[in-house]
Amino acid sequence: MKKVAVLTSGGDAPAMNAAIRAITLSCNYHQLQCVGFYHGYNGLIDDQCAEIEHFDVNPTLQQGGTILKSARCQAMLTSEGVMQACNTLRKHEIDALIVIGGDGSLKGLQAIKQHWEKQVIGLPGTIDNDLSGTDCTIGFATAVTTATHAIDKIRDTANAFERIFIVEVMGRHSGHIAFNVGIATGAEAIISFENFSADQAQQKVAELLRAIDQQQNTHGSFLIVLAENLWPGGAQALKESLSEQGKVDCAICILGHIQRGGSPVPEDRNLGTELGLASIDAILAGKDNVMIGRAAGEVVATPLDQVINTAKPVSAHWVSAHQRQLTHYLK
Repeated sequence: MKKVAVLTSGGDAPAMNAAIRAITLSCNYHQLQCVGFYHGYNGLIDDQCAEIEHFDVNPTLQQGGTILKSARCQAMLTSEGVMQACNTLRKHEIDALIVIGGDGSLKGLQAIKQHWEKQVIGLPGTIDNDLSGTDCTIGFATAVTTATHAIDKIRDTANAFERIFIVEVMGRHSGHIAFNVGIATGAEAIISFENFSADQAQQKVAELLRAIDQQQNTHGSFLIVLAENLWPGGAQALKESLSEQGKVDCAICILGHIQRGGSPVPEDRNLGTELGLASIDAILAGKDNVMIGRAAGEVVATPLDQVINTAKPVSAHWVSAHQRQLTHYLK
């Protein structure tokens, strides 16, 4: 073992830099060369790389984003792109490749493994928290904290004007952010993949109107946390439905990419550091084709195929907890 490569792929997540830093410092400790590929898989295909030294990563622990940059890569969906990525790894005599990213990134890593003979290790870097094999993904805690702080501020102005707010949060096709943020902020309603489908739109609007009417009788604000990519037509369509059917005027706030930026919270810094160190330990122990995560307080290695093909839904306990809260407003 002489040379380890690392790249970050897909949507950036806070504390990716913490993982890169830990990988680099661990390589230095074990006298391994650490090579970083820039711009995700695009940099691997286009051969954009540089050796990473300890002085490159020392000041990065508190920085959001990723010093290696990131990108989506359509070329990795083709056999030609995958083969070119493998050729680049062979050209630089890479002994092991670590990819930090979400499920799409891990699928790309799995495709490389089919044509490359060396070790591959995945790290769960996504704010969506939708990867099995780990209790939390790198970046999730920071995204929840950022969204919670933003909604707390929205609640202040909502209370001042006794307004109804629809706040859309990220998560792609997962409700982990929506439920964690909704419960943390005491949202009167959470609409996510776990408790809504498109054919229930009319029913959900009627339910919301009943709850809003009950809450406004007590002269309070009403907060609806909505998962992105869920409601047909988005937050604006939900606002229009509430206005047309109940003469309810709503304000909309789409938090968007603010949830992906900013300095990572300590929980994410520690997770990124722990998993980064564990990835080098796994490589030196001969592990291959796995994702390194943290489950039930322990570092675990889960086969990539299992991670990619196993769903990670929001806990039924969280869904039930919020439903009991919403029932209070429907009495």
